[in-house]
Amino acid sequence: MNKRIRVLHVAEAAGGVERYLQTLFKYSDKKQVENILVCSQNYDYKKMKSLADRVIVLKMAHQIDPSADIKVEKTLRRIIKQLKPDIVYAHSSKAGALARIADLGLKNKVIYNPHGWAFNMQQSAKKKEMYKWVEKILAHFCDKIICISDAEKESALREKICKPEKLQVIYNGVDLEEIKNTIPKTRAELQIPEDAFVVGMVGRLSKQKAPDIFVKAAKLIKDKIPNAYFLMVGDGELRDQVEEMIHKFDLDSSFLITGWIDNPTAYMKVMNVGCLLSRWEGFGLVLPEYMACKVPIVATNVDAIPNIIEDGNNGLLVAKDNYEACALAVQRIYSDAYLKDKISNIGKNIVNEKYYIEKVNANTLAMYCSVCKE
Repeated sequence: MNKRIRVLHVAEAAGGVERYLQTLFKYSDKKQVENILVCSQNYDYKKMKSLADRVIVLKMAHQIDPSADIKVEKTLRRIIKQLKPDIVYAHSSKAGALARIADLGLKNKVIYNPHGWAFNMQQSAKKKEMYKWVEKILAHFCDKIICISDAEKESALREKICKPEKLQVIYNGVDLEEIKNTIPKTRAELQIPEDAFVVGMVGRLSKQKAPDIFVKAAKLIKDKIPNAYFLMVGDGELRDQVEEMIHKFDLDSSFLITGWIDNPTAYMKVMNVGCLLSRWEGFGLVLPEYMACKVPIVATNVDAIPNIIEDGNNGLLVAKDNYEACALAVQRIYSDAYLKDKISNIGKNIVNEKYYIEKVNANTLAMYCSVCKE
């Protein structure tokens, strides 16, 4: 192409979406793509500014707020008209709605990545139905919908969100070079006993990630493995509730909650087992990160997770909300050195072959070029 493809990314949700964008921008071919980011106030502006060509911060509400949302849409439309991007790329449900409405009638191409369908979340049937209809209506106003897993595409086809040809799967990927070069936290600096068997969980302390199930499993694990220690990397709205449960189970001296941190893989490298006990999950970026760190995985058998984890091969799968099964799976890994090594080695091979960021960027660039030619 004679000129760079100008892509205006719109993102409201932080967390996993923010990490996705960081790695996408870091490995983007700057000779071919100009990345401009419009993000919410929850993003790390300085970090994003060092990776994107330009960053614009807009105050966005995570929940539906008609008056605030209309203001954001008007501002977004003004930005799109001013910058004239070739592509508007909207990330997650809220930004996906705002950007597609703001872009109505304009001549650029529009791509949408839900990063996990809102209608797959654990919520009332009425809300699920509402989200389905919103997605079906707004699907008419974009050129391509990117699914981050095969399960996401299957969900869209099952619910008839759009025509099959509008859907494209581009798996999430991780920065293997950065993970390799990340210096692990030491047990001494985290005040974890050197002989501890560390069971970890990386993720937001929210209903989706089921930190309550992790704590209930921890109680059972501690009864069977006296030197077990539990590491929760993250923060969230359920932190107070989680801390109350930890205290109730008399696990205070065997638990560390780090709060938000910039380098979760430095903490993963301390773990003997890594858990992802989500109640719903569009992909679960932490899974390939665990695999890259050679951390054996225990995860729930929901949504996209079984697309990534084959039970008994590169991890162990348990039923959603089943803390007893989780505890038993951790105990299996603890007592079976062969299983532990098998899971670790196969997981490392899979992530090296399938879930690396350079592959994500190559597929994304090809998709940009294809969309712009249409």
